[in-house]
Amino acid sequence: MPAQGHLYFHSPCFDGIVSAVLAWDFLEAGQGWASITLHRVNYDLRETWLTSSLESPCAVVDFLYHPQAQFWADHHMTAFLNEESRQHFENRRGPALVYDERAGSCSGLLREHLSRAFGHRNPRYDEMVQWAEKIDAARYESVREAILAPAPALRISTGLALGGAEGYCEGLVRSLRNGTLQEVADLPEVQGRFERAQARMQTGLDRFAAAARLESDGIVVFDVDGKGALISRYAPYYFFPEARYSAGIVRWEDGAGITAMRNPWREFESVFLGKICEKLGGGGHQRVGSVVLRGDRAAEAASVLERLLSEIRYAESRGGGGQTP
Repeated sequence: MPAQGHLYFHSPCFDGIVSAVLAWDFLEAGQGWASITLHRVNYDLRETWLTSSLESPCAVVDFLYHPQAQFWADHHMTAFLNEESRQHFENRRGPALVYDERAGSCSGLLREHLSRAFGHRNPRYDEMVQWAEKIDAARYESVREAILAPAPALRISTGLALGGAEGYCEGLVRSLRNGTLQEVADLPEVQGRFERAQARMQTGLDRFAAAARLESDGIVVFDVDGKGALISRYAPYYFFPEARYSAGIVRWEDGAGITAMRNPWREFESVFLGKICEKLGGGGHQRVGSVVLRGDRAAEAASVLERLLSEIRYAESRGGGGQTP
């Protein structure tokens, strides 16, 4: 009897959604899973993730390692919440567990691994994977492409900045499973979200311009009110293209986010921003990291930002590359 499977995927995130499409296609066609139930997960589950019980059988993609996952794929440098979970993964190593922190995207990693290990590759998803690589690894041609988002994949991704309304991300996975990027981007709900996001993005750019400064060491520092606006992570390089890093606070009604990013349009060795943010309660990759402070913890945002800036500068003084004490 075919397995009634469960697929957990990171969202709202374009790479997480495309990874879910690839995993669903493989698990159904190659592993005999049927009637797969989708579960959107995000890093607000970090504290309880390892102690939570997942539905079985299950797959987890573009998200933290879980010992109950029969299939798992991720590329984040902060994929293991503790040494025990890393060791659990090492003891289980096999073709159903896919991890490479050097991969630009989870979907790109999945595509290559499924082809190599299982002989499974569906070419209809190649364009989606190419865009996921560009978006997740910030490989845009220019800051204007990143912010203005003219391509269908970028319109879908921009709409995700409004958050993952109940069922929306799951619906995108289902739509992309059978439709093209253009067809999905043209769906009324997707187009409507893109237009609302673009309007809020412009508001965010106006606020950012008034709230950001470029420090003498090339770091853009900001503290912006994000209520009713979208603050693009690329805004620092829209206004300060010569900057090397950005680090700042975006404040919302229910908390605050602290983000750090290396300028993707300049060539130099980045400090390990994801590891720095992990020390502060967040996570990320070498070139981008974030920390989310919910509720009353938002009052700590300024001090967390100061620690983040100190860590970046200390790591740079140690020769870049991102090793922090």
